[in-house]
Amino acid sequence: MSSSIADNPQASVELLASLKTQLQDTQPPKQLPIIAQLIAAQVPGYQILMEFLLAAKSQSLTTISTGRTLQLLHQVQDTQVQAFLAEHFPAGIVLLPPTCKIDYTEIQSALIQQDFEVADRLTLQKMCELAGPLAAKRKWLYFTEVNAFPEVDLQTLDHLWFVYSAGKFGFSQQRRVWLGVGKNWESLWSKIAWKEDNLWTRYPSGFVWNLEAPVGHLPLTNQLRGVRVMDALMNHPAWETKNSG
Repeated sequence: MSSSIADNPQASVELLASLKTQLQDTQPPKQLPIIAQLIAAQVPGYQILMEFLLAAKSQSLTTISTGRTLQLLHQVQDTQVQAFLAEHFPAGIVLLPPTCKIDYTEIQSALIQQDFEVADRLTLQKMCELAGPLAAKRKWLYFTEVNAFPEVDLQTLDHLWFVYSAGKFGFSQQRRVWLGVGKNWESLWSKIAWKEDNLWTRYPSGFVWNLEAPVGHLPLTNQLRGVRVMDALMNHPAWETKNSG
């Protein structure tokens, strides 16, 4: 796309106008390739994407396309873009509910930087903090602690993972896969690449810490102590009241 801008400025103006219209008129999944094209267009594309984010913010919209836009703009070495992000989205695109018992700002920051391995470790850490001082000290969870998690906290964690993974990651996505295989745990482990040839995937080197991973691959839950924690997560009432985004 950059070469077309250099070779034919008039055509590039028309193409950018077309992409801007498509971005406004399509649903989030179909916006993702348009966002990639606008990033490739560089400065004029950045401007369209910044306007896109501001419009979403004014409507309190957080979707996979706004999350992906924020991630990609954070990678741009442009002082205007970085100043824009610092002014309008200093903590990210997802507003963390004040009713959450735990602050998930660190997780959002890691996800914006696409550091999914760090975000995964932080997710377990924050869930242990949510469970209480004993869990925070032992660094792993009992299923009874998961059962007691407030819905808003689990939904917020899930929303962060969903928004910043182009819709691939999060507990609700894991649950969708689990329901799709008839709640069969062995089928789930295979589908989300936590197990292969009946062997658990080796942590951390065996896991895929980017968007090439299968749907539901992240965040991780330790199954070596049994399936009860994952079962508690999949059956938590948070998913009965979750609004899709």
